[in-house]
Amino acid sequence: MLEKVAAGTDVIIAKEGKPVARLSSVESGKVRIRFGVLKGKVKMGHDFDAPLPEGVLLEFEGRV
Repeated sequence: MLEKVAAGTDVIIAKEGKPVARLSSVESGKVRIRFGVLKGKVKMGHDFDAPLPEGVLLEFEGRV
């Protein structure tokens, strides 16, 4: 079965005539990272890393 899967064929496994599983190959190709794709398209506020207001912190902690 693994030889068929390695060759690109999906293999259906059945029990009592009913399909229960499928064997298929796993894509092993690496995803290429493209740096700079969003350059000039993303903007952050000047206070992006400022501390959160007290009310928001309390909500995160479930103390509202």
